[in-house]
Amino acid sequence: MTHTDLLSTNDVRDRFSKAMSAMYQAEVPQYGTLLELVERVNQETLSQQPELHRRLEAQGELARLSVERHGAIRVGTAAELSMLRRLFAVMGMYPVGYYDLSEAGVPVHSTAFRPIEDDALAMNPFRVFTSLLRLELIESEALRQRSEEILAKRDIFTPGARELIERHETQGGLTSEEADQFVKEALETFRWHQDATVDLETYHALHDEHRLIADVVCFRGPHINHLTPRTLDIDEVQRRMPEMGMNPKAVIEGPPRRECPILLRQTSFKALEESIRFAGDAQGTHTARFGEIEQRGVALTPKGRALYDQLLTEGRKQTAGLDNDAHQTVMKNVFAKFPDNDEAMRREALAYFHYHLTEKGQVAKDADSADIDALIAQGLVEAQPITYEDFLPVSAAGIFQSNLGGAESQAYAGNANRDAFEEALGAQVTDELALYAERENASKENVLARLKS
Repeated sequence: MTHTDLLSTNDVRDRFSKAMSAMYQAEVPQYGTLLELVERVNQETLSQQPELHRRLEAQGELARLSVERHGAIRVGTAAELSMLRRLFAVMGMYPVGYYDLSEAGVPVHSTAFRPIEDDALAMNPFRVFTSLLRLELIESEALRQRSEEILAKRDIFTPGARELIERHETQGGLTSEEADQFVKEALETFRWHQDATVDLETYHALHDEHRLIADVVCFRGPHINHLTPRTLDIDEVQRRMPEMGMNPKAVIEGPPRRECPILLRQTSFKALEESIRFAGDAQGTHTARFGEIEQRGVALTPKGRALYDQLLTEGRKQTAGLDNDAHQTVMKNVFAKFPDNDEAMRREALAYFHYHLTEKGQVAKDADSADIDALIAQGLVEAQPITYEDFLPVSAAGIFQSNLGGAESQAYAGNANRDAFEEALGAQVTDELALYAERENASKENVLARLKS
């Protein structure tokens, strides 16, 4: 077999993400309705804002918009997490970022498996936010041991998936036929199962400790609990969701609406209550899966994140109990301190930008300046915002909470342990801010080198 017979990891990821979306649409019909709504709003937004259309097209964002999805799963053991790392590597997805959701009383910590290279992101920026249950945070020793026993008995991967992961690792990729089989086998890990692996009494005991613990421990696998399309106007999607028969969460998470979006805004429709057969033939229900929407903006530098975190904390103190309209009004007033202009954010080093030559710059010879600002002023170089590809711990936890029945115990709060997570993962997570800084610096060096040539 030659290397040319092997499919690129980008192609495998593209096939898998589309197959996952089709499967989830069949399992959760409201997800299909959500996709239709987001597509309609996106098209309306683009037609109403030709400058946005031009900018997204110039940045290569437009082509990926319709295929962009992120999903989320939760696993129970280090062995499951480590194997998932190998599974996602087949699709060119790598662990980026460490998220401690115990900050919000949720007993998990997480990473996001996603593509890293620019061309991979441009083709299909599929991401899976992956959380590991922290059994050590369960106070009841009996429940902790029972959970460990249950999880030890399951294998969330098919033999075929394991075999194809090993084949990818040994031969450096998969053929097109093997990739199709891999997609089929890997989907089984994420499929919904109406049969629980425990009796109703055990389920209730774990559920009473924390709903998420029951969700992770009591089923055959880490069913995908949401898939998220990307919208260009999340406020409009939120407004229209009830008209489409969806019950949106109370508020949109993240920063307020802005002329120049930053980081990530998220909302969702409430989780479905689904019928479950428990061991011993008892019938019951479980609430886990929901539909989420996101709107992405520019990635922020450490300085920008510090200001964002400060303003978010300030805003959250003033918005408790408010409906979405009132919440957004308060947040908009609070965030007035954060410049809402790309050039201002760039000059104040609050956000990351990708630099490229303008048409004038492409024909310029021997530019006499190495100062990016001067080159921009001369019309030789243009700066484009770098899209934020990752997640916000507070937003992630907010979505978790809103779909776990509201307030939950704070008994788990403040237990970040990145070292333990990376040990379970079997690898270090990549620092997301370093990726953005590398991309910005490389683009600067590239334009300066081309102008001197």
